[in-house]
Amino acid sequence: MPYGVSQYYKSLARSQDPDNDPIAAQFIPRPGEQVLLPYESGDPISDKQYEAAPRLIHHYHDRALILVNDRCATYCRHCFRRHFTGSSTGRLTGSQLEEICRVLSQRPQIQELLLSGGDPLMLPDGELQVILEALTEVNPDYIFRMATRIPVVMPGRITEELADMLGRYGAMWIVTHVNHPREITPEFTRAIDRLVSRGMPVLNQAVLLRGVNDDEGVLEDLMRGLLRAKVKPYYLFQGDLAGGTRHFRTSIFRGLELMKHLRSRLSGMAIPTYAVDLPGGGGKIPLHEGTVLGVFEGWYHLQGPDGQVYRYPHEGDESSFGGET
Repeated sequence: MPYGVSQYYKSLARSQDPDNDPIAAQFIPRPGEQVLLPYESGDPISDKQYEAAPRLIHHYHDRALILVNDRCATYCRHCFRRHFTGSSTGRLTGSQLEEICRVLSQRPQIQELLLSGGDPLMLPDGELQVILEALTEVNPDYIFRMATRIPVVMPGRITEELADMLGRYGAMWIVTHVNHPREITPEFTRAIDRLVSRGMPVLNQAVLLRGVNDDEGVLEDLMRGLLRAKVKPYYLFQGDLAGGTRHFRTSIFRGLELMKHLRSRLSGMAIPTYAVDLPGGGGKIPLHEGTVLGVFEGWYHLQGPDGQVYRYPHEGDESSFGGET
């Protein structure tokens, strides 16, 4: 992963020590990134396995992902799309967009399009509008999800003009990525207000990160803060098995304990779904007592949506759930 951080996001860190500051930990590289485990990958959720056209990922029946741009305003050290993000593949080209539209026209079951990357809002307004116009020509009723960390790391990018443009595409949902309550600043809240005032709902996908938010009080403050900012907590993801990210991952047992705490303290509106993308392209599943079958020989056994059992490494010390053999 390249190093890069916006001046705004850097200013949120109270220390430049990534071992002692939850903001710094997300943008300052650490030696642990050089430790690659045998079960880790640059493509841990198998994007390439489901590539229907260059930059078009069709994994789930009714929705597809478009990798609009490989650039980010800040490169998260826990990024799971390391095979693509910051890889110098650049922006979506005109010919790639034409091919994506051709494939989409042949797959009418696709009703939702996720625009991600990298960060799609790193594109100028005009380029982004060209992409949205081309996609709506294929199907004017697409439900769009704009996956972006820009409100968190560069909130000034959410201008009135950008919000106006995005708001013209009827079913436009914004999915942002807030991991710590200190990221919910007045600047972030103003950016969200601009989006919400144009009729765009905003969801949040957080990642459970060791040393950043694997704490009951931090997660409680995060979820309440999101609701106050008019953002619905959507997912809390268990860390993917991306290369060099072991130092960020908690155990699934710890995640289950944290979710139990949140359910005892917060309203249903504030509770995200705790989930994992199964290794090897198995898909996304919620993590709870029904899907976590137990720990066997150092591996969690997880029940996938296809009924198959998938393995995820048990890397923590907790052993309060399930049977270990």
